[in-house]
Parts: sequence; C-alpha cells; structure tokens
Amino acid sequence: MSGFSADWLRLREPFDRAARQDLAAALGLPASLARWRGRSRGQALTVVDLACGHGANLRALAPVLGGAQHWRLVDHDPALLAAVPDALAEWARLKHYHFMPEGAEKAIAISGPNFHATVACQRIDLARDLASLDFGEAPLVTASALLDLVSATWLNSLIVQASAANAAMLFGLTVDGRTAWAPADPDDALVHGLFTQHQCRDKGFGPALGPQAAAHAMQQMARAGFATQQTQTDWHIDGALAPQMLRAMLDGMSAAALEQECAAREAVRAWQARRIAATSGTHLQVGHVDLLATPT
Repeated sequence: MSGFSADWLRLREPFDRAARQDLAAALGLPASLARWRGRSRGQALTVVDLACGHGANLRALAPVLGGAQHWRLVDHDPALLAAVPDALAEWARLKHYHFMPEGAEKAIAISGPNFHATVACQRIDLARDLASLDFGEAPLVTASALLDLVSATWLNSLIVQASAANAAMLFGLTVDGRTAWAPADPDDALVHGLFTQHQCRDKGFGPALGPQAAAHAMQQMARAGFATQQTQTDWHIDGALAPQMLRAMLDGMSAAALEQECAAREAVRAWQARRIAATSGTHLQVGHVDLLATPT
C-alpha cells in the first residue's frame, strides 16, 4: 500500500477532528453500539483499528465511545506503529488524561473522564493478509481515510469477515468526490477530474474505489444484513488560517493530476500558481462521510 508520512498525518489530524466533532449526535453514538452489544454490557469494547497510522482514529473515537475499551491498532508501517506511544502520550498530556506507558507485560493504558482504554499494536500487511487478522468476538472494526484507497473486492472481503465475527463497523473520513473552491477558478473542474481519476488507481489493494467507496460500502453492508447510517464529515480549509494545509492540498492535487495526464501540464501548473497566489483568500471544502454499520 502507498505509505503516508507521519508529517502528513499530523497536518491533517486537526481537520479530521473538526470534521467529526458532531459525530456522536449524527450517528447516535455510543447508544447505537450499546444496543448492538446488549448482552455484553460491563465488558470492555474491543476495537480493531485498521491502517491506524499513529493513532488518530483512537484519539477521535475513544472519548466518544466511552466506557471500558481495548484497542488493537493495526498497520503495515513499522515507523508509524513505533510513533503511536509518543503520539498517545502527548494527546493524554494535552487533554489531562492519565497515561500509563507500555511495559514488559502491559499494554498502553489511557483514562479520561468517561473512558478507560488499553492499547496494543499489531503489524499486518492488510492488502495481502486481511484474512489472517483475527477480529475476535463481536468487536468494533474501524478505520479512518481507508475505504477510498481499497478495491471493491478487498472491501467486500472485509465486510464478510466482519459479519462472520458479528462485528460492528465504523469507517471515518471516506472521500466521496465532493470538492468546492471559493472563489472558483476556470480550471477547477479540469484538475478535479484528473485528480478523481488518479484516486481510482491501484493503491496496493487493487483498483481503488475512490469517491465511490462510501456508496459501495453502504450497499454491501446493507446487503450483508447490517443496519447502516452515514453522516457528512467534510474538511473546511481556510487558506488565511491554514496556509500549510491548503498548500499541501494544492501540491498533492496538482501532482496527482499531472501523473494522470502529463499533457495537461501547462494548465495544471498555471492553476496551481493562481491558487497559491490567492491562498489567503481561498476556502476549500473536501467532502467526506463517516459510515456506521451494526449487526441486526
């Protein structure tokens, strides 16, 4: 799978967090999960976090889910997994949570006002070895910014595997193809079209679903007998307040567009230059959705 740097994950995390600030109300969390778990009340909720990066999904969800939790953070990148303890320790410090680092026989433990989570890391190449991943019994399987990178075949296999484990699924920040620039530029549609085509290239899991991922996931989860919900969790990037993030988006979109169609180089580079010159007066909205599926 194409890797993502820790610097990029740190840059995007505040925008992910802002996009999901109303997640609990929008998806009825944690009540919807409590209804699914019914007979498991009093037991810790097992959460399997796929393609975890440096733990941002845990930081977003653990306080929302509440109660006793055990997180298993799964990723293929040893450098990102090695960064997890320090990232969680810094988060706990800023939030005034109690943090206990991992020891010889103990996992990381974090306690906040309404939750207690233990955390363990597991290295797996999800693109090749998903079937070898043991979810355990009735876990919550979650991921952030993953579904648009994977193929229909891979996602279908994940849903079958989750169904067999009687798992709920909560997938966050899946790109859905909506992008809005203000003010508009005549070449926005050109760059967006090429960028969207590039999103559907193979990212290591087979041809990527790209902006069709959320719709495909909802259809397949419903077909497998899950009750499904979704809510929009869009990024809002103000160039005056977040020039570094906007520049990263401009550079990334331009590079992808040129990789997709080198003949468009002159138009794409001119678009990029105009956008960079107007950074302080630019707003970018990038459409994402969060999906929740619970066994019925």
